[in-house]
Amino acid sequence: MQALWLEDQHLSFRSDVPAPDLAPGYALIRMRLAGICSTDLELVKGYYPFTGIPGHEFVGDVIAAPGAEALVGQRVVGEINQVCGKCAACQSGNPTHCERRTTLGIRGHNGAFAEQLTLPQANLHLVPSSVPDQAAVFVEPLAAALEIQQQVQIHPTDRILVIGAGRLGQLIAMTLALTGCDLAVLARHTNQRTLLAAQGIAVITEAELSERSKDIVVEASGSQAGFALARRVVRPRGMLILKSTYHGDAQVNLSSLVVDEIHLVGSRCGPFPPALRLLENGQVNPLAMIEMEYPISRGLEAFEHAARPSVLKVLLRPG
Repeated sequence: MQALWLEDQHLSFRSDVPAPDLAPGYALIRMRLAGICSTDLELVKGYYPFTGIPGHEFVGDVIAAPGAEALVGQRVVGEINQVCGKCAACQSGNPTHCERRTTLGIRGHNGAFAEQLTLPQANLHLVPSSVPDQAAVFVEPLAAALEIQQQVQIHPTDRILVIGAGRLGQLIAMTLALTGCDLAVLARHTNQRTLLAAQGIAVITEAELSERSKDIVVEASGSQAGFALARRVVRPRGMLILKSTYHGDAQVNLSSLVVDEIHLVGSRCGPFPPALRLLENGQVNPLAMIEMEYPISRGLEAFEHAARPSVLKVLLRPG
């Protein structure tokens, strides 16, 4: 089958990748659309030593599901962590931190940048008929944006700054705006600012920011400079929510975090059902983020496009 293959930080297009084997309890899925995200771009740079097919944002059709035949023919999205269900983390209700987990297209399991992929049947969620493929492909990152509200209680009086208005930052802003909080987004590029303004979300420049002025700062820029700015802007006893993953180490003044009693919250995977509901109800509409769609055969070109500054969502399709 056709797929993109990552090995030794080198991405290539291949047409000879064997179709995936179907393990017990898994489903075989034909990919309809898949999205390139910042984590995929960072994997190519060496963020994590992954070999195989990348990609974890997708919508597809179930073509085989032994023991769960009702799934066959259904349009689905899927949670990306495959867990054991038996370790201490799983037993304590934290399966995304399973000690033996593999992660679709990131760690130990081939991903969605291929004609077919597999996932545990338990990971799959049916896509409502009213949600088009171009919206459904955003469910995984939209769920990651919603994870912030799973971890932190947001109040309408909270002064919140989102640093970074790229692929994930846009979705974070859309979901936080629904809480009625005092929200502003630091966006560098014109297209990012235009999309936010069209939704009534306040856009701010770095020159307009005051130090120690925000209750909560969400760092979604994917840069060390973004973290440094977040640290300057958050108030004492405020909260920094970290959504970025990137290759390399960041320099952090730990003493200042202690002195100012800053709360640090790491945040990644999130809940799929509310993400699907927001799309179904039209409370979040990410379609304006889509810039281009490529067949897998032009996947290398798609990655180059996605890596350009200010580019939001680039999609891949089979064929």
